Amino acid sequence: MTQPSVPPSISTWRADHIGAIAPSAQNTIPLIDPADVHPILPGIDLWDLWPLQNADGSTTLFNGASLWFVLCAPALPDPEARHDIVRIRLMTHAADSTWRDHGHALPDGFNPGSREWAGSALWHPEAGDVTLFYTVAGYPGEEARSFAQRLFQTTGKLNTDDFTITGWSAPHENIIADNVHYTLVNQREGAPGFIKGFRDPAHFRDPKDGATYIVFTGSLKASTHAFNGCIGIARATNDALTEWQILPPILSADGLNNEQERPLLIHRGGHYYLFWSTQRKVFAPDGPSGPNGVYGAVADDVLGPWRPLNGTGLVAANPDDAPFQTYSWWVDADLDVWGFIDYPACTAETKVDDPAWRRAHFGGTPAPTFRIALDGDRAWVDQAGAEGQ
Repeated sequence: MTQPSVPPSISTWRADHIGAIAPSAQNTIPLIDPADVHPILPGIDLWDLWPLQNADGSTTLFNGASLWFVLCAPALPDPEARHDIVRIRLMTHAADSTWRDHGHALPDGFNPGSREWAGSALWHPEAGDVTLFYTVAGYPGEEARSFAQRLFQTTGKLNTDDFTITGWSAPHENIIADNVHYTLVNQREGAPGFIKGFRDPAHFRDPKDGATYIVFTGSLKASTHAFNGCIGIARATNDALTEWQILPPILSADGLNNEQERPLLIHRGGHYYLFWSTQRKVFAPDGPSGPNGVYGAVADDVLGPWRPLNGTGLVAANPDDAPFQTYSWWVDADLDVWGFIDYPACTAETKVDDPAWRRAHFGGTPAPTFRIALDGDRAWVDQAGAEGQ
């Protein structure tokens, strides 16, 4: 394999970590029965989702209901085309596990790009405001969808009667790729899984000193390898959380993996935990590959050094019998894991590269939740906590 070309001060996720993965029931996501897959919004595909959070990282509750931001698109003949027309949707998840739709989060024509991709959201209870940190993909008015990615934030007023958000502030590009540590992602062409990244901002307040950070999916500028994913970080420099200082990456997968998606931070038991999602197809072909799953690392400081959980990084993988059943997971403060149903009950042998097949087999709806347990450098699926939705 090509040796990593990042500075030694950046924590690395390496081939020897992935090579040590051994299948284990403790690190396997419960199997989903395709007969139990029922879209909660017929005619609309739903995938990446994240909750409105309090500053301490806990999920905000309104009489037991949580507010979620969900990527959505009309159910096209080919579900893989959904990324070209994606919007962010508002939905509430009630205490009885039912979902309720509240329409698009942002007004038509508001986004300074061609699509709205994933991020995170922060509740300001004293003002009744919500700050949305999200990814702007593409540019306004582009005829052919590009893969350009920029990080923005906007703040609006939440109406807790109908869970709509109005009065959004002008979108502000808050963290800009420095083109030194991070590649400036302005690609015009590409394929999902093989594009470069500057997306998925997730906020985190450090309980040790109150500093607020954003972690994001990035690509290493200094790398000479085609598979050069990393997790980046920026620190807020004002109390309003509108100004940010971009910092060097906290975890590099240079030479190993192209996409460490949907990263997020949790502080628990005196440790910092960093989680991300990735897929077998985005591991470098000249080295070992891991399954589609939730991966993670642990540290004693928010900036690291980071150690792969379980010595490998793997926390929870899709079952061998259904390696594509779910993806894009969000680990909440209670260690419940939320994702979406991708292609359940199919394997690499049965999966067909055909739009009609994909449409017939795509889930496109929130997956049953499961819970993980943490103990220092160890993490596993808590089978007793796999409750579903």
